[in-house]
Amino acid sequence: MILMKKILMIEDDKDITELVRYNLEKDGYRVTAAEDGATGLAQFRRSQPDLLILDLMLPRMSGLEICKELRRDTQAPRVPIIMLTARGEEADRIVGLEMGADDYITKPFSPRELMARVRALLRRGEPVAMDEVPIEMDGLTIDPASYRVTRAGQRVMLSSLEFRLLHFLASHPNKVFTRDRLLDAIWGTDRFVIPRSIDVYIRRLREKIEEDSRKPEFLKTIRGAGYLFETRAN
Repeated sequence: MILMKKILMIEDDKDITELVRYNLEKDGYRVTAAEDGATGLAQFRRSQPDLLILDLMLPRMSGLEICKELRRDTQAPRVPIIMLTARGEEADRIVGLEMGADDYITKPFSPRELMARVRALLRRGEPVAMDEVPIEMDGLTIDPASYRVTRAGQRVMLSSLEFRLLHFLASHPNKVFTRDRLLDAIWGTDRFVIPRSIDVYIRRLREKIEEDSRKPEFLKTIRGAGYLFETRAN
């Protein structure tokens, strides 16, 4: 028996909610919805959906506040979030990503594009085949067999995308990758995010795996070139 993926939508425009619900259910997803932020957050915690579609401007609690609240709990499963909003400036997208959103789509939008992004995010969340030999260095362990990362013996909670980005860089130590190369390697042809999204993911990883995110030991920025995972051997 194939279990249907559960999607929660928090959106105060009923017409948009029904349009999205119709297209998602037609594609085989199970959809629930809430019309304000506080109700939606409570519903999220009860139902633990596989993906969240979240409006930015909501009554009672904004989409950014919900993102921040959900990402604050580092022990909770990291459910993919698509931010759905009328605000489309790049700065707004970056703020949404920094708060924890995984993708960003502006209104008015094409239902077909939204469906493509939903499928892509859910697909990226599934484990992919990797070399299953753990990478260990200086107290950091990256285990692709279990998608687990530990730092000084303590579990580090990462999303699937964060894990894949970290594993890719650590698998090619001391090699510089541009933002576009990293997008190709991790997001592939399902690329909807902007190159600056890589900066947000790197910042998140530094906050989780580095002793001091302002002076990273592993994830280094090469100004004007890109990012590398540095080992002390070199």
